[in-house]
Amino acid sequence: MSENTTPVTELTSHYVNQVAGDLEQNVKEQERLAAEIGSLQQQLATLQQDHTILVSMQQALGAVASVTTATEPAGPVVPAPRKKSSAEPVKRKAGKASSSAAEQAGTAKKASAKKAAPRPAARSTAKPAKKTAAKTAQPTLVELVRAHLAEQSEPRSAAEVTEALGRAHPDRGIQTKVVRTTLENLVARTGAQRTKQGSSVFYTVSGTQDPTTGDEKPAEPAAAG
Repeated sequence: MSENTTPVTELTSHYVNQVAGDLEQNVKEQERLAAEIGSLQQQLATLQQDHTILVSMQQALGAVASVTTATEPAGPVVPAPRKKSSAEPVKRKAGKASSSAAEQAGTAKKASAKKAAPRPAARSTAKPAKKTAAKTAQPTLVELVRAHLAEQSEPRSAAEVTEALGRAHPDRGIQTKVVRTTLENLVARTGAQRTKQGSSVFYTVSGTQDPTTGDEKPAEPAAAG
């Protein structure tokens, strides 16, 4: 009998241990799921609260938009046309009667005036003076540049010449590019000299002038002794 009871006891002990382990694992799984359910419920509550706030904001914004639309003016107010006065037909009739009488009197005056009217005076043949003649002739840019260089004791760059002429003649809108081209033309006609210091170019007025420019007047002949 003792030999038969021993295997039964061992089998029972094995099942008891297995059931205890399964039970412990089941309890742990329940705890894990309960924790997840609690977290999900908390997330759900947060989402529900956000949903309530968003719905209230949407309703408030919709109410503001409807009020703004209702208060906007439909369009510019056009004043009603003036009513014609009832006295206008009477005035027009009186005006027609007076105008007809005036026309008759005017016709008689014209007929009598034609007989004694003198001939009109001859039109003046003098033409009005041109607007350009009244304006003072302004010096050209070449003259301004040459005159400025002649007044300087040291060489000047194109930018310096432009700045000085721009202050003296602000209404002419003088640009550096145009001034540099003018200076190079003066150098080509020996009206100015060019010197280079490093990467900068400076200009001075030249003592000789190109006879083709016509800037200098011919010398007057000496009086005969």
